[in-house]
Amino acid sequence: MLVTRISKLSGKETTMDLDVTEEQLIRFDNRIKNGEYVQTIFPHLRGEQREFILTGITPAEWDETFSKQEIED
Repeated sequence: MLVTRISKLSGKETTMDLDVTEEQLIRFDNRIKNGEYVQTIFPHLRGEQREFILTGITPAEWDETFSKQEIED
């Protein structure tokens, strides 16, 4: 399923094709009310895919942002 998110780092809108169902996305939208963790809703996804669902940050954006930060430190 195509999932579109806006990055909390850059504000850029990105779409990823992820192995998720509409039911899982509805559970995700209600996770705070239901007390569910993203790992419980999407146990089959890699951490970077769950991060994208949570924050909209892509693996490439994550690497670019934090590798630059390490160089500056």
